[in-house]
Amino acid sequence: MGDLVPLFPLGSPLFPGIVLPLQVFEPRYRALVRDLLALPEDGGGRRFGVVAIRQGWEVERVAPAEALYDVGCTAELQVVRPQPDGGFRLVTVGGDRFRLLDVVVGGEDEEDKPYLQAEVEWLTDEEAAEEAAGDQEQVLGSPAAGLDEGLVREVASGSLGVLERGVGGLFTRYVAAVAALQTGREETAAAGAAEELAGAEALLEAVAGDPRALSWLVASAALLTTEDRQALLAESATRRRLAAEARLLRRELTLLETVGAVPAPLHQFAGPLGLN
Repeated sequence: MGDLVPLFPLGSPLFPGIVLPLQVFEPRYRALVRDLLALPEDGGGRRFGVVAIRQGWEVERVAPAEALYDVGCTAELQVVRPQPDGGFRLVTVGGDRFRLLDVVVGGEDEEDKPYLQAEVEWLTDEEAAEEAAGDQEQVLGSPAAGLDEGLVREVASGSLGVLERGVGGLFTRYVAAVAALQTGREETAAAGAAEELAGAEALLEAVAGDPRALSWLVASAALLTTEDRQALLAESATRRRLAAEARLLRRELTLLETVGAVPAPLHQFAGPLGLN
């Protein structure tokens, strides 16, 4: 059996290290927050699992195992603000990735918990030597049998740096292209676009030198489909995640430049409140 984690289904996945504000108003999720607050603050247990809902499917109308994607990410409670109506405003940060093994549906009794819970297995990242060993043929372009392991790691590390710079450059172009679509419209929209562009550049500076953090930033900020984002969340190797993001950003840039349309307002880069 895996660990039991309370679930909070949302329309889009959460990624490690990404801030997620939430407004909690449904009774079952109010109960979830109260249960978490009853735990010791320094015990590491004040977290719940965020899982994305498959597009067009209502969790309540179909089996949860079918309605939810099978890979999610924990949300660690950082700030809890009780509201006069009994709800809560939360600030959480993405923590560890997991895979759903089984979903436990809550009952009416308080002991049964009114919210979904799941048995999960924790997913580890493929980094450093493990990733280098797994990708050495891709990195070197030919079978690497017999090569010095240290050389393979050095080449892999260098290629990861190249990918990091490439994705950072593509993301800057992508945000600039989205911002450009806002210019020529109302003045406030243009000003907001410029502000978001500056914000994206600041975020890139904050994750400079950390390919893993960059990959999660791009996954969360780019206006991708839930399916694309979910595939990035499920990818355990930073190199392969960055390579996928490079392909996705090139695709999105082509659409922006040829069609001249953006799928959602630029202000979504700021991460609006998610309503459960």
